[in-house]
Amino acid sequence: MNKTNVLFVCMGNICRSPTADAVFRHTVQKAGLEHEIFVDSAGTHAYHIGNPPDHRAQKFALKRGYQMHDLRARKVATDDFNHFDYILAMDNENLALLQQRCPDHHIDKLQLLMRYSKGIYSDREVADPYFGGDQGFEMVLDMIEEASQGLLEHICNHKA
Repeated sequence: MNKTNVLFVCMGNICRSPTADAVFRHTVQKAGLEHEIFVDSAGTHAYHIGNPPDHRAQKFALKRGYQMHDLRARKVATDDFNHFDYILAMDNENLALLQQRCPDHHIDKLQLLMRYSKGIYSDREVADPYFGGDQGFEMVLDMIEEASQGLLEHICNHKA
């Protein structure tokens, strides 16, 4: 059986997308599906390549039991459009940047993460918490936790 490959994307790959990576990886492991679903994250910009996630993102994730200390920022690569089945942007700006770079035959892989939310956060962007306070990192976690469950359900329902 082929793995389903999921890539989360934000601008610098140090706040939102590594948080989504850690939360969704945890969700997948909790469901016992780590052998069926591969999770990664990247940024549309090369600002932080090789750096670990922002210390605030790590701190708030760890409070909820999510590990992300082993993640390192990277930029979206051309091959990612071939390799990943789902390429999920945190906001419309990064989605537009991905759409500009993506080959036409893979454009259907690009979506906003929050389209998988079934609750109060549905159809919203995950705001960048980088320049804000602690509440922004908590909100990012709340939103991603909600969307992760919907994403996992979607993948399981569409896996053949």
